[in-house]
Amino acid sequence: MQTVINTKDMQRADWLLARREGIGGSDASIIMGLNKYKTAFELWLDKTGQVMPDDETGEAAYWGNQMEEVVAKEFEKRTGKKVRRSNMMYRHEFYPFMLANVDRFVVGEDAILECKTASAYLAKEWEAEEIPAQYLVQVQHYMAVTGKDKAYIAVLIGGNKFIWKEVRRDNDLISQIILFEMDFWETNVVGGVAPVLDGSSAAEQYLKERFAESEERKVMLPAKYKGYLKERETLDADIKILQTRKKEIENHIKKEMETADTALVDDYTVSWKSQTQQRVSADKLRSEFPDVYQKVLTESSFRKFMVKEIK
Repeated sequence: MQTVINTKDMQRADWLLARREGIGGSDASIIMGLNKYKTAFELWLDKTGQVMPDDETGEAAYWGNQMEEVVAKEFEKRTGKKVRRSNMMYRHEFYPFMLANVDRFVVGEDAILECKTASAYLAKEWEAEEIPAQYLVQVQHYMAVTGKDKAYIAVLIGGNKFIWKEVRRDNDLISQIILFEMDFWETNVVGGVAPVLDGSSAAEQYLKERFAESEERKVMLPAKYKGYLKERETLDADIKILQTRKKEIENHIKKEMETADTALVDDYTVSWKSQTQQRVSADKLRSEFPDVYQKVLTESSFRKFMVKEIK
């Protein structure tokens, strides 16, 4: 384990840029396709500097950072163990692209502590001996970088349920993590080869910016794309069916609610409240105030994607 940067007094913007110098624990699950919230393509755009550093500035991320000390203190109370904060970013001795920002080290043990907060809706993911795959991979990554033999994960669920679990070092899993991360770093980041495109908004934005203008020419798609288009056609039909079914369910609920603005059933709350919005009518503005309309008119350029079967 090598220390890289002292993060104690580091500005968050500088810390985010430092993370780009390698692969961190939270990146591991993304690369391995185990993260529900971010794709490898989005991570690639971040690591190659094509987007602003991902600051994760939502409410959940904010309170997760604020509650880290609370979770660590509660872990000490529940276990009788002592932990100390780590203010360093670490690098793997043999794989320099592997970085680690460890929450705490456990005093007197060859172990680390990872502190988490989770929504009550995710409680089932922590039942029995279960640990969400993305967090299991994260702590194994940290053990790989630090050389530790054990990790603890402490989590506060829904703000009122605290649990902690012990995770032993799994060298077979670590080997798999290293292979995935090495391929991503050397092929995608250093080599500049984009990962397989996915359905994320980041991938869509990347294509929009890279191929902003169309030119008058035709290309022949490989034969496999006929299968893609057939699948797209089927998905489009399925989406329409699902949207109709969703609207049908909503209509049943609305009929039951009548004029009530709120409905309750078990763990669900339904809201159907009156709202008023004010919008500018483009047609009315154009007809009654043509000069003003021309002054506020803005032009946008985009490429429209359409599919039509040749009969």
